[in-house]
Amino acid sequence: MTAVEQRARVTLRQQLPLLLALVILWMLLWGSITPLTIVTGVVVALGVTRAFYLPPVELSGRFNLFWFIVFVGRVLGEMAVASFQVALLAIGPRSRHESALVKVDLHTRSDFILTGTALAVSLVPGSIVVEVDRASTVLYVHTLSVHSPAQVEKARAHVLSLERSLLRAWGSREEWEAVRS
Repeated sequence: MTAVEQRARVTLRQQLPLLLALVILWMLLWGSITPLTIVTGVVVALGVTRAFYLPPVELSGRFNLFWFIVFVGRVLGEMAVASFQVALLAIGPRSRHESALVKVDLHTRSDFILTGTALAVSLVPGSIVVEVDRASTVLYVHTLSVHSPAQVEKARAHVLSLERSLLRAWGSREEWEAVRS
């Protein structure tokens, strides 16, 4: 299938989240929400999506606001706790701090959930995604303060738990049922 055929198959419903995000970004860059910035944002967003082809973001069509708020609250809480933990590592005794690179095989096949999980992991201080294998949905996560194989498994379980929380809020029913138990 050629790029032109793929572009023709992208529906407005698939492209709407990208267009909306681009319009919001445009308004943030201008620092105002006026009819003029909204209209010019729509024009620029349509121009960008026509000039620079991006693959469609395939959404599951399912969104649970309550579980999304729980997910955001969890990530914010983890960010606060981890900030103090990393600060203590930084100002504590200069002993040798061990870290690990953890391979995490995600359950999802969705680029959207993969990206959301990677962002959530990277936002929490003390861990960062250093590589993503999109084809097999694998994250390679660098984690601080890991001293044993049990802590490596704990770090892996934490990433899978974040993925599970995001799937509960935004994943397809099939993916959520697969990780539910």
